[in-house]
Amino acid sequence: MSALFLAWAITCAQIVLGFAMLCALGRLIRGPRAQDRVLGLDTLYAIVMMLLLTFGIQTGRALYFETALIIAMLGFASTVALSKFLMRGEVIE
Repeated sequence: MSALFLAWAITCAQIVLGFAMLCALGRLIRGPRAQDRVLGLDTLYAIVMMLLLTFGIQTGRALYFETALIIAMLGFASTVALSKFLMRGEVIE
């Protein structure tokens, strides 16, 4: 009973994360300003990371967790670089 509920909850979470990914893609493509596009990209990184974590829980493979960690680090670094570029016009001072 418990394993069935967990499988059902993970599947529902993946569906909801898929819809959230579509919304973030819409903001990334449509965003009227560059700041909106950066926010959409940052949200997309977070959603992809959570989606990989749910796949890792579902399959029990460690590869998904390691990939999610790498995506989280790259997402953070790119968000910092893009926001620095938007504020100052340059990334490296």
